[in-house]
Amino acid sequence: MHSLGKEFRLKRLIREESNSSVICALDHGMTSPKFLGGLRDMKARVREAQEGGANVFMLGKGFARLVVDEFRRDTSFTMLLSASAAGSPTPNIIVNVGQVEEALRLGADAVVVYVALTGENEPQMIEFLARIGGECERLGMPFIAEAEFPSAYATLDSLQDEYGYEYLVRNSRLCVELGADIVKTNWPGSGELFGQIVEATQVPMVVAGGTLVSDKELLERMEAAMAAGGVGCSVGRNIFEHKNPFAMTRALARVIHERWAAKDALQELEEELAKG
Repeated sequence: MHSLGKEFRLKRLIREESNSSVICALDHGMTSPKFLGGLRDMKARVREAQEGGANVFMLGKGFARLVVDEFRRDTSFTMLLSASAAGSPTPNIIVNVGQVEEALRLGADAVVVYVALTGENEPQMIEFLARIGGECERLGMPFIAEAEFPSAYATLDSLQDEYGYEYLVRNSRLCVELGADIVKTNWPGSGELFGQIVEATQVPMVVAGGTLVSDKELLERMEAAMAAGGVGCSVGRNIFEHKNPFAMTRALARVIHERWAAKDALQELEEELAKG
């Protein structure tokens, strides 16, 4: 049973009236092997995505301090507790860079951990995951686990070919077993497969935006995910690298918060982009 602290924070993370969440992930400075230009003006990205309908932001603690003035009262900050050692000769190494108590002091509504289950440090990854799950339960902090493919920067097709659905469902279920309250995972290729992951976890599931894809493909994935029992999305590059981050976020919010059809949200988005 959730603690009272978790209950209050989860109500802010997932809108009660629509059972939905649009998360904008602006934490790629801690995970990407190269700097992404869309992250230069973080205050602008927060303003644009928030105006478009994002109700949650994933941030590292450093930039959370720099963008706090842009946050509305109904917007949640979730703090990343892990970073990718992208320069290491050993691939897929995840490093602990923060603590749950620190996130509480900084006003976060959740902590986030990226979970990679391959490589030499898989046992340490599982121990880290379990420790964070225990601390979150003790302190009343929601725990968002990113149960994703080991690399967030290869193409989704190549990752699906290499790891596949079985990797995603195993990762997602393990995260829940060790205390995750919300799980973010990659698009497994179909709404049917995503629905099977939802059934296997029994917690709110959100779909990762992943590598850059067409607006149409992204919105259709989100529509299918919501129909299969998901509660939303966690999108980074497909928002902050987009030519119009506000319009892209609004299109995602139409599909997720308002349950528009993807084709209708896409039409509105294209009309906005045509204005220049």
